[in-house]
Amino acid sequence: MDTKKLRQKILDLAIHGKLVPQDPNDEPASVLLERIKVEKERLIKEGKIKRSKKSGSSDTLHYPYLLPKGWKWCKLEDIICELKYGTSEKSSSVGKIAVLRMGNITNVGTIDYSNLVYSSNDEDIKQYSLEKDDLLFNRTNSSEWVGKTAIYKEEQPAIYAGYLIRVRPLLISADYLNIVMNSSYYRNWCYNVKTDAVNQSNINAQKLSQLMIPIPPLEEQEKIVVEMAKWISLIGTIKNGKDDLQSIVKQAKNKILDLAIHGKLIPQDPNDEPAIELLKRINPDFTPCDNGHDRKLPQSWCWIKGKNIFSPMKSVKPQYDEFQYIDIESIDNKRQIINEVKTIKTINMPSRASRYTQKGDVVFSIVRPYLRNIAKVINNNCIASTGFYVCSPISEILNSEYCYYLMISDYVIDGLNQFMKGDNSPSISRNHIDEWLFPMPPLAEQQRIVQKIEELFSALNYIQKSLEA
Repeated sequence: MDTKKLRQKILDLAIHGKLVPQDPNDEPASVLLERIKVEKERLIKEGKIKRSKKSGSSDTLHYPYLLPKGWKWCKLEDIICELKYGTSEKSSSVGKIAVLRMGNITNVGTIDYSNLVYSSNDEDIKQYSLEKDDLLFNRTNSSEWVGKTAIYKEEQPAIYAGYLIRVRPLLISADYLNIVMNSSYYRNWCYNVKTDAVNQSNINAQKLSQLMIPIPPLEEQEKIVVEMAKWISLIGTIKNGKDDLQSIVKQAKNKILDLAIHGKLIPQDPNDEPAIELLKRINPDFTPCDNGHDRKLPQSWCWIKGKNIFSPMKSVKPQYDEFQYIDIESIDNKRQIINEVKTIKTINMPSRASRYTQKGDVVFSIVRPYLRNIAKVINNNCIASTGFYVCSPISEILNSEYCYYLMISDYVIDGLNQFMKGDNSPSISRNHIDEWLFPMPPLAEQQRIVQKIEELFSALNYIQKSLEA
């Protein structure tokens, strides 16, 4: 379930009069708007607010969609006290009062009070202090997020910065107005009226004042707000549940791999040739590792250094005008697959393009290994970056699929991370992998382990896809 789409659907139902039933006994919105008009004139006469400037646009109003009986379209300027730009004064890390900036406005209509800056300017505090149920409109941002709007609930005293506009509603539900200004109808309006510049877009106060607002009766506004709160709470529960399940799926995969590479995922077969015997048969000079490793292995397994199970890495140069190149950016480190093999003209060959690879190899990033840029090579004739250690399994000893699962396990990744050096691009050396101790089962058992891992991962992947749908 896509909780973002569900939330937008509920918002859209709300502003189309389809979230709660209409009550014919409610005072029509037209009467409410007349009362707001009278109140606004009173405030203007008393000098408490200023009369808004007349728009240069046509007096012929465009109604975006049909409304239920009792509702009414109006311009935003008709139902607010003012639209006021924020302070341009520079903020600091300490001060008397928090200054809300565009980064504090979330894309779900709330205010995030982390990463605050402050002001001690008394004049600004007097002029820009927020009142409960003020709305903050983000007038300058990226094309996607210009117009973000959130409601201030007086969680803590605050003023607001210059990229924000304060919207102070008059005699209508501020929570309902916030619902409107977070709907897909509103987001489409922002996209259509914004002015684009280099890397940013803008919607000024004059344009904002002309936003058409669907106004229900006041009683219905309050019912919509209550019903919307129930749905938002439910959606939040669903989202948290999805996040928890996704985390459980990830943990389950890690646990499966941990069991697999320590001989606890499937039973051992006493008829399998022990790994140590296989290694000695292939290389009579092989000396087994005896380092007192704290993780015990099944009797038919053994610990073995990387240099004894991987073929030495080779350098290669392109033979043709173009070649297939695997660099760090080619890796999808969430799914740990090669997302894109780049086609590079040999004349433009990067200096790091020299690692020989073949189908079945595993490329393991030795630069920032904690990012888990690890993947299986699925094509021949690719050249990899020197930012990778190319794990080319010796086929008589190491199954290529088992090699891949071994290299993406926490035991290998977390173990090698301890050797990282460097500040800007912490990395490990090829020697660290050459000397690292890997748990090695009999070759026949490796194949059975791979089959079991893939069986279990298939079920978990199905759950993962269901959560992402």
